[in-house]
Amino acid sequence: MRFKLGRDDLLWVCVICITFACLALQGEWAWMTKYPEDMILPVARWLNVIMDGIVTYTGWFFLGVSKVLEWPIDAVRQVLQALPWSVTTFLFCLVAWAAAGWKLAVFTLGSLLYMLVIGYWSESMNTLSLVAISVPLAILVGFIFGVWGFFSDRAERAIMPMLDVLQTVPSFAYLLPILMLFGFGTVVGLIASVLYCFPPMVRNTIVGLRGVSPEVIESGLMSGATPGQLFWQVRVPSSLRQLLLGVNQTTMASLSMVIIASIIGGTSDIGWEVLTQIRKAQFGESLLAGMVIALMAMVIDRVTAGFAARSGRYEPEHQGVAQRYRHWLIAGVGAALLWALAQVLGFLSEWPRGWEYYPAQVMNDGLTYLIVNFRDQIEAIKNFAFFFVMLPTKIGLQQAVSPFTWGFELTPPLRIAYAVTILILTVLAMIRGKNTMAITILLLAILFYFGLTGMPWPALLLICSLAGWRIGGRELGIGTFLGLGFIVVTGTWPEAMLSVYLCGIAVFLSFTVGTAIGVWAAHNDTVSAIVRPINDTLQTMPLFVILIPFVMIFKIGEFTALLAIIAYAIVPAVRYAEHGLRNLPETVIEAGTMIGATKRQMLWQIKIPLALPVMMLGLNQTIMYGIAMLVIAALVGTNGLEQIVYIGLSDGNFGIGITAGIGMAIIAIITDRMTHAWSRKRQEKLGLRLA
Repeated sequence: MRFKLGRDDLLWVCVICITFACLALQGEWAWMTKYPEDMILPVARWLNVIMDGIVTYTGWFFLGVSKVLEWPIDAVRQVLQALPWSVTTFLFCLVAWAAAGWKLAVFTLGSLLYMLVIGYWSESMNTLSLVAISVPLAILVGFIFGVWGFFSDRAERAIMPMLDVLQTVPSFAYLLPILMLFGFGTVVGLIASVLYCFPPMVRNTIVGLRGVSPEVIESGLMSGATPGQLFWQVRVPSSLRQLLLGVNQTTMASLSMVIIASIIGGTSDIGWEVLTQIRKAQFGESLLAGMVIALMAMVIDRVTAGFAARSGRYEPEHQGVAQRYRHWLIAGVGAALLWALAQVLGFLSEWPRGWEYYPAQVMNDGLTYLIVNFRDQIEAIKNFAFFFVMLPTKIGLQQAVSPFTWGFELTPPLRIAYAVTILILTVLAMIRGKNTMAITILLLAILFYFGLTGMPWPALLLICSLAGWRIGGRELGIGTFLGLGFIVVTGTWPEAMLSVYLCGIAVFLSFTVGTAIGVWAAHNDTVSAIVRPINDTLQTMPLFVILIPFVMIFKIGEFTALLAIIAYAIVPAVRYAEHGLRNLPETVIEAGTMIGATKRQMLWQIKIPLALPVMMLGLNQTIMYGIAMLVIAALVGTNGLEQIVYIGLSDGNFGIGITAGIGMAIIAIITDRMTHAWSRKRQEKLGLRLA
């Protein structure tokens, strides 16, 4: 028997040996378990000093900006509140019809009638007024930065890390500095929304402008176009579809910030209504209000996606004025007619109170019935997950296994059996030439036995850095070491491991279950039709609202947080798995059929290997969604970095909050880079060129 180890394998053997040495010595050397307090860098205090100086010397400027931005928000709000509901509904339905046809117009009509029937029309219009200002402002800012990054490689190298930080630092972390600079009010919510939602526009602008074919540019140059004409009349129209997709993503991101903006804006809008009901732990009321935001997001998503799909269509130049501007004419005539009718028919101006229906109490009673009658089953599920999955991952089998939790004690013979089993699996993998699998088995066995929070930080730092080096090269390895090193020297490593443990379990379950559902949906149109609206609802439902049913059923605790994260993070796993399998080249499928592959062989040996790079992008987004929801889960009793961020916001301590937020951003960026690098390698190995 001969084992063949390469240089990289020998590096892993060295790291594993160092890990065992650290585990053996951590009892004597306490600093391996907890970084010494006298060596912690006071980054939080430095940041507080810097922020105090900024507020002292430039606060007057930001308060002035706040006053100026209040005018357009108030103006849009007054217009939307003054218009009769019938006029507003007609205009929105017309836009939906122009974007994607009568089906979307009917869905838009139903969504707006829902807002009227449950009595949230006024609050919905206030939310829309914030979106109506924040989205154009974010699009403008994003387009400017995108153009700058397109024309300047140096600018792009500076812009991309900024976007990564803005998209990965928890929104709670930068709410406090915004409050300190701009003061309390609606504008604070506007600024928070813009900061959160302009990065997608930047990325899509750069991708769109770079995607214009050289032939199109050459045609423009041959026509004698000036640099300005070449940009505005050639590049921008040719990249319009990608730009509109950026508008779509920017709008969706803005709506996801509605409740966060309400926390600091205090406006009487849907976000504030949801937040108020959540604080009262009212399931039915918060869900009804949250559905308004979800429906609003679905409508805007379909409208912007519809316009993006229509952007490449050819419009005959010989059309008359009436035909070319028919939508504007219909809008003007229809709005004027409905406005006139609303002056005569009162119900067209203001929806009658007697026509409202608010089923919140029925929903609350239904949930209460579920809790009361299935309490034993609920507790059984909770206890099984906590004692047999969560606790071993957190503190390891050596501490989790006990007569109280597992019904037996982890005796020396059982420990030896565990070690022998892992050793046999490792050797078998090496015999088959799968050294990477062998190393993975060994590392997971060590982590599961000692627990993530029981591992010495130097060992985990080396393991993650070497993994980054192997997956993404030297730069990613060094970046991983420096990023995780920052978490260590700021004294937040224990909390970071608590966040990684909870989010890691949630991501694993979300990706496993979500991918299975996505594979099913890719092969069954009925399942796909059922899954899509569920995904839309979960993705657009405010994160706070997702917490409510889990809190009421399972009470406060880490298990509740785990379920809430899974409910939100499962969506991209489903979407990317289905997308990857449905968009495989037809020639590959035909070739598999011609060689007589069975359905099972077709799935496991052809489709999934080819779609795996796209599925890995789904894993990337699942991780990002999990981290985003993790911050909200701090409200239900988690103790990781997300809790420090929330405490920093509550106590008004900018330094503590932003330091923990940067730690979460580092973890998110590292995982983002690793999954992207793995996906790229897989594409190159398969000879694919995927977006």
